[in-house]
Amino acid sequence: MNFRNMTVRAKLGAAFGGLAILVLLVSGLSWKALSDANTAFDHYVTGINARGDVAQTVRTAVDRRAIAARNLVLVTTPQAIAEEKAEVVKAHQDVQERLGKLKAMIAGADDSSDQARTLVKEIDAIEAKYGPVALAIVDLALNGKRDEAIAKMNEECRPLLAALIAKTREYSRVTEKRAQQMVDESAARFALQRNLLLAACVVAFLAATLAGVLITRSLARALGAEPAALGDAAQRVASGDLSPVPGAAAAHGSSVLASLATMQANLAEIVGQVRGASDSIATGSTQIATGNTDLSQRTEEQASALQQTAATMEELGTTVRHNADNASQANQLAVGASEVAVRGGEVVNQVVGTMKGINDSSKKIVDIIGVIDSIAFQTNILALNAAVEAARAGEQGRGFAVVASEVRSLAQRSAQAAKEIKTLITDSVTQVEQGSALVDQAGHTMQEIVDSIRRVTDIMGEISAASREQSTGVGSLGQSVAQMDQVTQQNAALVEESAAAAQSLQLQAQQLVQAVAVFRLPVRDGMALAAPAAQGIRPAPRTTMPQPARIPVERRKTPRIGSPASGQAGQQHTRATATAGGDDSWESF
Repeated sequence: MNFRNMTVRAKLGAAFGGLAILVLLVSGLSWKALSDANTAFDHYVTGINARGDVAQTVRTAVDRRAIAARNLVLVTTPQAIAEEKAEVVKAHQDVQERLGKLKAMIAGADDSSDQARTLVKEIDAIEAKYGPVALAIVDLALNGKRDEAIAKMNEECRPLLAALIAKTREYSRVTEKRAQQMVDESAARFALQRNLLLAACVVAFLAATLAGVLITRSLARALGAEPAALGDAAQRVASGDLSPVPGAAAAHGSSVLASLATMQANLAEIVGQVRGASDSIATGSTQIATGNTDLSQRTEEQASALQQTAATMEELGTTVRHNADNASQANQLAVGASEVAVRGGEVVNQVVGTMKGINDSSKKIVDIIGVIDSIAFQTNILALNAAVEAARAGEQGRGFAVVASEVRSLAQRSAQAAKEIKTLITDSVTQVEQGSALVDQAGHTMQEIVDSIRRVTDIMGEISAASREQSTGVGSLGQSVAQMDQVTQQNAALVEESAAAAQSLQLQAQQLVQAVAVFRLPVRDGMALAAPAAQGIRPAPRTTMPQPARIPVERRKTPRIGSPASGQAGQQHTRATATAGGDDSWESF
């Protein structure tokens, strides 16, 4: 990838990334050098130097044990013998412990040489021989055998002691030689790591210098000017000064300064076009606002008239429903009257039958009264005959004559009563017959009443059905008018919102004109760069219409004009209005 084609982020990232890698490399080399030095020092202190110190303590303990054994042979007092014996025992224990520690350190060390391991084994072998001899000398000295102890010391102990001391000295020389070798290796590693660090530092310095030069040249080429000059040019554009950017002609074509100059030129042209278009928009929005206001007034008047019509239809529907209810109630009353008349006819028929029965009974009573009258007449005749016979009898028949006279008197009164009863019965029969005739007439009249009530019931049923149909029709008509009123009110709300939107558009157009007026355009051929203003369109004249009594119109929720569909429709309608003119468009709408 070409360095010039890289982005500023990529260039800075690559430069600082490379420097970071070099810093990490130098840090890694330093850490490696310190780690190696620390490891070598640790091996020296805890390894060969510690083993040399332990070997030296072994030699010291051997010397102490030899001196104590010799003194034990030479001293004669019991106290001195006891002290030297204790010193021999302690020195022997020290030799065993320190020699065991040295063997353990040699066995666990991974940096010890084969020669050192062999010397430790030889020292251990000599100590295995020398230790029993030294203890035997101590036993001889304690038992008073000084001559044998001295002879054993000279013959056996001294050669073994000399060999043990020689091996310990040789181990010390080997340890010193290995320590010097480690010092030389550490010096060589230090020199190598020092050279590597110096080389890495030089490379890092050169890389940082080269990256700084390349990035500086690249940024200067990309910016085209100093950041302060770029900020001043951008501030001029931000404040509305769209005059040419100074120094842009000499800048590279892909620099920020050249791009800023191109932006200034394009922005000046766009602002000129926007300034002309904003004037046209302001004029058109004023006309739209005027037309929408007129349309809103007309729509409100239409909504008011429809609302009055809806109220009238509501009252008419209420009246029709009231008539239907009254017709239904009258129908129910007629049905009830018909039923009552039918029941009255049945009762009259029963009365006619009863009157006929009474008439028949009266006739039978008349017959019975005739029989009674006949019986009274015959009784009177018999009483008369009895009186004649009593008169013929003379004095003997006087009592019988009295009885006959009384019987005759009773018979006459019975006959008179029977005549009176017959007269009454006859009058009653006559009245019953007249009543029967009247009842018959009443029955015929009730039948006629029943028939008339049935016809009235049928007529009232037809009236009720017609009233229900009228109520249904008036209700449907009222719903239609209510729907028309609702749609008209929605249209009125939409028109009001459209008027509000037009007024808002007019205000925004004025704000746009004011905002564009802030920019100062460059002068070309003595004229400022600007688009031609749109020719004004005459606003629509407001026509007057008869205004009915206003009824408050309830505003219903309607879809927002700002929706996509309504916005497109509003734009198309605005364009059509602006194209066709004011008077005809609004009148036709």
